[in-house]
Amino acid sequence: MGLGENTMQTKRYYYLIKVQYLGFRYHGFQKQPDVKTVQLMIERTLNYVLGHKDHKILPSGRTDAMVSANEAYIELFIFEELDKDDFLIQLNRNLPADIRALNIEEVDQKFNIIQNPKSKEYIYLFSFGEKNHPFSAPYICHIHGDLDLDQMIIAAGKFQGRHNFQNYVYRPSESRQFEREMELSEIVPNTFYTASFFPDQSYAFRIKGPGFMRHQVRLMIGTLIELGKGNISMEEFDQSLLEKRAEPFTYIAPASGLILHQIGF
Repeated sequence: MGLGENTMQTKRYYYLIKVQYLGFRYHGFQKQPDVKTVQLMIERTLNYVLGHKDHKILPSGRTDAMVSANEAYIELFIFEELDKDDFLIQLNRNLPADIRALNIEEVDQKFNIIQNPKSKEYIYLFSFGEKNHPFSAPYICHIHGDLDLDQMIIAAGKFQGRHNFQNYVYRPSESRQFEREMELSEIVPNTFYTASFFPDQSYAFRIKGPGFMRHQVRLMIGTLIELGKGNISMEEFDQSLLEKRAEPFTYIAPASGLILHQIGF
């Protein structure tokens, strides 16, 4: 493969690239005018490594500003065959330090990166009580004061299964399909991500399903936090899964605690 060559081949090649990134300094994944995004940095790096702009990428989904991804995917459409091992080395050598390419494999034109994912798993890290070390800020949402964790654990389990999540989406359209099935929903001690500057005890809200609506996970954990603070009752929470609320939930938990943990194809 000549990375600096722009060949005139008409055959199109399709590559699936697994990536991970820390979202703290980015305005989300999707490219937007005048702001730094993950997609912008990946495309700039591809332009440099390949030596041309005759390619395009399509992500498996979008993440909001400051949201991180342990496992995300992009599909690369290009008119040249790549030496995958060398390409991966060159890509990582030139990507910013907070973005890493983990793997690349060739797929065919029937592969659909939007339709093929079967499930997405998000993890939201949080702690409460004594304030965290400042270095934890990109990863863990700190809640001031105490939380009734036992009530939060019970409520989190109730998200599992098929429900109408109309109360857990930000500014929904009328045509939106709100009924979704959550394969897994739980709050557990955080053993997924650790660091020497993390608090002694942190927790993970873990949610897995075929797809999520705008701000859905952050509204879900936000509502659990409101329950833990005593601002809403368990009865109100239960009703939120049965009927539309007159007053919608408004607490969208901070983005920096949210991590796209895994995608299953």
